[in-house]
Amino acid sequence: MRLVDWLAVILAGNAAVAVAIVWHGPLFRTGRALIEGSLSQEVRSARSYGPMVIVMLIGAAMLGHSFARIGHATLAVKPWLYFMQSGGVALAFVIPAVWISHARSGMARRERLIDCGFWLVAYLSMGLVFWALG
Repeated sequence: MRLVDWLAVILAGNAAVAVAIVWHGPLFRTGRALIEGSLSQEVRSARSYGPMVIVMLIGAAMLGHSFARIGHATLAVKPWLYFMQSGGVALAFVIPAVWISHARSGMARRERLIDCGFWLVAYLSMGLVFWALG
């Protein structure tokens, strides 16, 4: 097993946050902050990046550990594993949890699809960073 590429972890986590900013901003204009709260819009917008970065870094660290366990030699001959792993985590674990959570809170189907699509694209972008730096 090789060591976790921590530079890739940091860049992948930040790439996912960049996807969040574009996804919930100019792309879909959901009008919602990354993390909801009772503070003013300006304060809430600024404070929502910290927790989002932490959440994405945790996900990126887990992917980094997974890629380290798979090994550089295997990933070199099977580069699609970067996207199978990252997309698979999103499809098998993250998206069902988000979908069920949003459904229980009564969120509209369109908003659930937008949020679940975000998580898939965010995790695939993390896989892209690991692949590019692999």
